[in-house]
Order: sequence, then C-alpha cells, then structure tokens
Amino acid sequence: MKLGVMIEGQEGLNWERWRAIMARVEDLGFESLWRSDHFHSFISRDRDSLETWVSLTLAAQETSRLRFGPLVCSMTFRHPSLLARMAAAVDQLSGGRLVLGVGAGWNEREHAAFGIPFPPVKQRMDMLEDGIEVLLRLFAGGPASFEGGEYTLDRAVMLPSSAQRPHPPLLVGGGGERRTLRIVARYADEWNLPGATPERYREKAAVLERYCGGIGRDPAAIERSVMAAFLIGANSGDLQRRAEAMLSLYPSMGTGGPEALIEGARGRGWIVGTPDQAVAQLRALAGVGVQRVMLQHHNQMDFHALDLIAREVLPAVAA
Repeated sequence: MKLGVMIEGQEGLNWERWRAIMARVEDLGFESLWRSDHFHSFISRDRDSLETWVSLTLAAQETSRLRFGPLVCSMTFRHPSLLARMAAAVDQLSGGRLVLGVGAGWNEREHAAFGIPFPPVKQRMDMLEDGIEVLLRLFAGGPASFEGGEYTLDRAVMLPSSAQRPHPPLLVGGGGERRTLRIVARYADEWNLPGATPERYREKAAVLERYCGGIGRDPAAIERSVMAAFLIGANSGDLQRRAEAMLSLYPSMGTGGPEALIEGARGRGWIVGTPDQAVAQLRALAGVGVQRVMLQHHNQMDFHALDLIAREVLPAVAA
C-alpha cells in the first residue's frame, strides 16, 4: 500500500506552511501529497486559503519525487479547457508527477460567497462527465471537437501538452452509485472514496465492478484509493493530547470531548490509535483492494504525527 498526505488547503494554509509541509512529506518518504480545492475555510473566515493550482505549481518546482494533485477539483470552479491547460503545464513543470483529481462539487455556500453558479446535482454530474470528455480530448492532441450538453470544443489544439502521455492519471472522487461510479467505470484511472470503512468500501467497489462489467472494462485497470482522516499517538496519553488539539482547531468535530471524538472517528473511517492499530486498520483496507491511502492531515503543523507514521506505520504497510 502507498501512503500519501492530504492537506485541507482552506484551513489556514499559507506559503510558509505549504513549503514546510512539502519538504517534510518528501523527506519522510511518503509517496504523494494532496490538497483540497476550496475557496474559504468551513470553520472560520479568518483562516488563510491558498489557491489550489498556484500551490500545485509550487509543488511541481519545490519537490522532486512526490506524486501530487488536487483531491479533488470541482468542475464548477473552472472551465475544463482551462483546467486541462493548467494541468498540462503543472505536469510538465513537475516532470510528469501530477495526478488530476476531479469531482462534481458539493458546497453550495462556498459557491454563493464567490458568485459561482451552483446548479442542481444532475447538471453538476453532467458538467463532470462532459468536462472529463473535454479534458481527455484536449490531452489526446490534434484538433479536438466535442458537442456536449454543458461544454463544446471546435477543433481546439492544446500545446504544450502534458509530460505524461496520453495524459496525467485521471482520478475521480466520490461514491454516488447512480452517476459517480458510472463515470469512474467509464473514465477514471483512479477512484478515490473518502472516509470509508472496509465494509463501506467493499459495498461501493461491488457497484463499480458491476458498472465496469456492463461496459466491458477490466475493473483492475482502475487504481483504488481512500482519503482517511487520522488520529495517531505513540500511546493512549499521546492520542488523547492529539484529540484535544484537533478539537481546538475544529470545534465542530464534537462536543463530547476528546474521548468522544476518538470513539466517533473510528466508525467514520478514520485511522485511529497507536501505530500498531493504524497498521491493522490500513491492512484491513488493503485487504479489500485499496492500493493508496491519502491521510487527511488536519493539524497541519503537527510534524510529530507525520514523523510517527513515517517511522512506525509506513514501513509496515509498504511491506
């Protein structure tokens, strides 16, 4: 199993922090680095929120080994032709390390705050599917044309294209059984399911595999990943202190104190406990087919937690 680190870029991320995170994640041996695509904090409007693609451009220049990408870009935020050009440029700058994550978008208040239309869910899913068609046709090279319900192309040529050919791996995030998993089956190189227990993951994977069978695609061709928040401690006291710190940063996570947060997190697909317990939970995900886990690092500057994972968890799950 591969382990990456995922940062909620809208929750206080600034350039000093982002540079420190990139350097530490790469030095510690994690496989990848990811960040959310949002415009403002969901906790406090006073928190910094770095623009996603500017920060990924910096990652392309200031890291040398990590795979990286958005988890995930809302198709409502940028026209897919613009997204394709940005992704191609960042992939070239990184020497071919970008993974392009896309989704349909979900936060209505965020769209309203910035004057961005937030269509009904069916239209957002149509935008996602048409948007993926635009991305793939532009990456294919040559004049690209497309007539969709949401987007069109008329002999468009995108140069320069990406370093990875035919395109950067396309990751589609979500678990909606009526549309999202159909889109994953048809288009995705990687499927990411957030906050999944092994049981929930197994149920969703079975739906995906049925859709793959219906179109004659080998489901093994789609890499499988999960985004999972975590609380880890060297011992119970250390775990308790980390839970207290989490509640101070994210008060909305619970009102029952650190013990309630720890117990509730276990049932929501978080990786929780000592390193040995974290290894067991990650191996359980591997057992149902998960190949990569993006660890959602809420407490951005708690490098001791990342050190502990790199030292005691990463070698065990990699083996």
